Amino acid sequence: MTTIQYCPSCGSSALRHYEKHIKCDQCDFVYYHNTASAVMAIIRCNDEVLIAIRGREPGLGMWDFPGGFVDYDESLEQALYRELNEELSFTPPHCRYVGSSPNTYLYENITYKTCDCIFIIDLVNKPNLVAADDVAEILWVPVTDISPDRFAFDSTRQALNFLQK
Repeated sequence: MTTIQYCPSCGSSALRHYEKHIKCDQCDFVYYHNTASAVMAIIRCNDEVLIAIRGREPGLGMWDFPGGFVDYDESLEQALYRELNEELSFTPPHCRYVGSSPNTYLYENITYKTCDCIFIIDLVNKPNLVAADDVAEILWVPVTDISPDRFAFDSTRQALNFLQK
């Protein structure tokens, strides 16, 4: 969990750090650093899968599946469609939820625990896509050439299991 030194409510340093929360002994303020929801899309066309090359840390230059964090008051599907539009200028005709995977996401010295929800999108034809937002480049890679060690996150490596199903 992230190390917080002072209570956000009263400013005291009398904090107790637990696995899932922090409690202030001075004012009884409790802070839970909850799991963040995220989405990713495995986009397939024939025998190829769309790979996004990360344009930012964490994992700059490494492989990823397009997706991102779920915003407040947003469903998983809404987040997926928003992220695909932001990153690829793409609105898929459909998506299918296939599972989830826990992940650890270190960003600017803060460790976020996430639950990454995995969707599969099967296409008949490759759409015209434009890499944008935090995607530096996109590649269509044959399924047989996918190398798990090139992925930035454990959850994306776990998502590869859904390609075999």
